[in-house]
Amino acid sequence: MKVGIPQPLRGYTKEELVEAEGATVDELLLDLDRRFPGIRFRMIDEQGRLRPHVRVFVNRERIEQLSAALAPDDDVQILQALSGG
Repeated sequence: MKVGIPQPLRGYTKEELVEAEGATVDELLLDLDRRFPGIRFRMIDEQGRLRPHVRVFVNRERIEQLSAALAPDDDVQILQALSGG
């Protein structure tokens, strides 16, 4: 499936839209990390949860559980909030 990558993570992918596979959001992020080593750590903390500044949307609906099921034709967007002053 196609996955939209936010600008702060494109240093890993070099592209705005990439291909990845997975039956759940967690599997999808593991596949992204296999294809683009290190990217998962920027989205998932040491306790295995989404970092507070990361949002995952599937078909424009915000997903909070990594166990959320995915279909091969789903539209996945990863967003990352920026902060600073």
